Amino acid sequence: MADLMSMTQKELVQAVEAMGEKKFRAGQLYDWFHKKGIWDYEKMQNLSLKLRQKLQQEYPLPDCKEVKRLVSQIDGTTKFLFELWDGNVIESVWMKYKHGNSVCISSQVGCRMGCRFCASTLDGLVRNLTASEMLMQVYAIQQLTEERVSNVVVMGTGEPFDNFDNLMHFLTILTSPEGLNISQRNITVSTCGLVPRIREFADAKMAVTLAISLHAPSDAMRQELMPVAKSYTIQEILDACRYFVEQTGRRVTFEYSLVKGQNDSVEHAAMLAELLKGLLCHVNLIPVNPIKERDYRQSETASIEKFKNMLEKNHINVTIRREMGRDISAACGQLRRDYRQGGTQ
Repeated sequence: MADLMSMTQKELVQAVEAMGEKKFRAGQLYDWFHKKGIWDYEKMQNLSLKLRQKLQQEYPLPDCKEVKRLVSQIDGTTKFLFELWDGNVIESVWMKYKHGNSVCISSQVGCRMGCRFCASTLDGLVRNLTASEMLMQVYAIQQLTEERVSNVVVMGTGEPFDNFDNLMHFLTILTSPEGLNISQRNITVSTCGLVPRIREFADAKMAVTLAISLHAPSDAMRQELMPVAKSYTIQEILDACRYFVEQTGRRVTFEYSLVKGQNDSVEHAAMLAELLKGLLCHVNLIPVNPIKERDYRQSETASIEKFKNMLEKNHINVTIRREMGRDISAACGQLRRDYRQGGTQ
């Protein structure tokens, strides 16, 4: 069934006119959905009762309600667990920074990419999220915190480029002047490296930051950590990234999770620097979030610093990601999995 809240303005106008309604009704609906963050027809008081009933019958809206909330005692990071209309649960993270409030959203229920260090993928993919279900995470958190979201990261549960069409609708609506009007430059989309989609995303020429989950400096090592590496080589990913830079003028961020004794040596850093030489990019080093289902451990602080220093020595722009919410299962997929297994954290 069609979902009005997932429609762009142009699509919404067409749907409203197909119902025999005036074009301006589309603007009213878009304003309720995407400026006010309302997905309940009963609250749309500038629509007639007859129209609200008709909409409810022909275009029922999805739902997104909070079922659990964990607040970090360390830094105030808040993790929300939301229940969808079909009983599935997804998680989103709210982070406060000096430069503004950031929300990390999920793009799928579960994930089929199989990355070894990620809890999101342990039970596989259930289904894609619609554009509205991605938007609702942002809107719900704004309502629950009573604060505006200025930055959005599509880096929660799921592989965004495995849900490409819904992702592009989400980005179009999120950045529209008639909606929240969040700057494209304040949005990051993370992928484990689906090469055809990277190129398709580049062709859209959005000013969105592209983040690549790399995590290893060689194909053999990457295949041990990430099954998707058997489909696309690092060289193919880097070629697609160069194409992205050509099309958008935007630098690429490479996410690199440091796993103790596996990919965190100075030699690994030198290999990575050689790979990225000459590419407009930035490396984000991530001390891996341990999950109980895997025996991966976080790198020592000294190892992380040596890794960073080697990249800088080779003129690679690099930062170490500040850990947020470690005391509240902040790693992707952990809270959802604990909840489904009856955890009580």
